[in-house]
Amino acid sequence: MPTAKIYVKACINGARTPDQHPNLPVTPKELAAAAVSAHEAGAQAVHMHPKASDGRDSLEPDVVAAAVTAVRAAAPGLPLGVTTGFWALPDADARRRAVEAWTVLPDFASLNWHEPGSPELAEVLLGKGLGVEVGLFHLEAAAAWAESKMAQHCMRVMIELQGHEDVVVADAMLERIASAGSPAPVLLHGLDESCWPLLEHAGECGVQTRIGMEDTLKLPDGSVTPDNAALVSAAVQLLSR
Repeated sequence: MPTAKIYVKACINGARTPDQHPNLPVTPKELAAAAVSAHEAGAQAVHMHPKASDGRDSLEPDVVAAAVTAVRAAAPGLPLGVTTGFWALPDADARRRAVEAWTVLPDFASLNWHEPGSPELAEVLLGKGLGVEVGLFHLEAAAAWAESKMAQHCMRVMIELQGHEDVVVADAMLERIASAGSPAPVLLHGLDESCWPLLEHAGECGVQTRIGMEDTLKLPDGSVTPDNAALVSAAVQLLSR
């Protein structure tokens, strides 16, 4: 299990689809099993993308309710978050209305600040009593977030970098976010080829991080991971050095 200073969140599926990995969790039952195994491997929280029957992300209330209910039953008390990704419902008003209609709630939701309608959706999430994890993909988004009231009211700030980005970009983002004076903890992660280097950099910088099949399908040695638990175990091992 991780030491007290290590914080790893498991991101168990992301926007990936089942054709990308045979063990990608999609159904509520699969999401619940993945959440439990990731937690047992050392993850302190779980982030998931509820999915429709075709494997695509969905923000519809019944889909979110089924996923959250299943994970809650399997892992009571495990901090649980879901996506609000614009790609799942690419219309700002429709996305806001879908989230307003959620009745079975997770503990928190991620919100990418550069996406259309995100400030308004943040108000909806806060009004429901949900924690807001703000996702910052670049310096422009970080600057806009820093000037908003969400700099003081979000529960976590996530630096979300792409596969081609590196620690130089990460450090610039960390510096910009620190200058905002937000009380929220910072989480740093990468994607695919940048995933493991940035996870290690997060550990070196003393910030939170995450791992799971959303961010990579490969273990540090380049082999394809069998599941989310193996990724979490590898992350805990790296961060515990």
